[in-house]
Amino acid sequence: MDLSELDRDSTGRCRLNSPVPAVCRKEPCVLGVDEAGRGPVLGPMVYAICYCPLSRLADLEALKVADSKTLSESERDRLFVKIEEDGDFVGWALDVLSPNLISTSMLGRVKYNLNSLSHDTATGLVQYALDQGVKVAQVFVDTVGPPETYQERLQECFPGIEVTVKAKADALYPVVSAASICAKVARDQAVKNWHFVETLQDLDADYGSGYPNDPKTKAWLRKHVEPVFGFPQFVRFSWRTAQSILEKEAEGVLWWVSRRCCEEGGREARAQPSLEIPAPPRPTAQSGQCHHLSRREDSATGHQEGPGRIMSYFSKGPQTHPHLPHRYFQERGLESATTL
Repeated sequence: MDLSELDRDSTGRCRLNSPVPAVCRKEPCVLGVDEAGRGPVLGPMVYAICYCPLSRLADLEALKVADSKTLSESERDRLFVKIEEDGDFVGWALDVLSPNLISTSMLGRVKYNLNSLSHDTATGLVQYALDQGVKVAQVFVDTVGPPETYQERLQECFPGIEVTVKAKADALYPVVSAASICAKVARDQAVKNWHFVETLQDLDADYGSGYPNDPKTKAWLRKHVEPVFGFPQFVRFSWRTAQSILEKEAEGVLWWVSRRCCEEGGREARAQPSLEIPAPPRPTAQSGQCHHLSRREDSATGHQEGPGRIMSYFSKGPQTHPHLPHRYFQERGLESATTL
């Protein structure tokens, strides 16, 4: 399995696929969907599909595919080779979602949780098969979240296809078992051959299973945490295990917020009474820098601007509300250099 695209760019996602068997463009097909690596704090999550004609389903079953979690690594590799050898009637495709993509999705301004990411990836792979001309008649999916909700959503996306979503589908349906083997083989290879873009001293290649409850994985995380930048991109920052280590081992960050930003964003912002806003250093003649939060007093009112609790910026009283800049500029703390 060629994962060189992931090696070149381990920040996003990459798709791999087999050639589409000619028979799959002519006969009704059954398609299975499964994933590998949903729970680990290390490495990518991989979603895979596997498909074959309904008339050849018995031949797929004859390969004796099974839930990848019940197989050893060598057994999974052997079965994947068999799936490849039967490429005249079996096809597959997979999406490799990097830890960086997972973290940025879950920690972004607009949250994109793991369930939504999983659902959309699975839907995208089914659509990919259809776009490649595969005559998909039935889809079997191992559930993420409540199976009824998931099945209803997929059925809405693909009204002309019979969709079945069940827990433990990888143990019930051979076509899902085959997808699970493809996903697991890809993840194992990606984790084993991960290309670290960061320069790390004394990099320890023994990081255990990658699951949060693995002592080896926890020890690896503690060893390779960086006080300012956190972890390598191999780590999912959005996992509680990683966040707990960062809270203990990494440096804290205090953000400076201007008085003007607080006033202009007050309509949308939610007050957090416990948050203190520290004052930055005073500007110097040498630096020529000026900060909105430097304390000053209005000679007419005696009002002071400067550090204080956020709640104080939203107190009731006569206020003027100037025209608010676009949300894009507010969220990024950008202000106009000049008024046209």
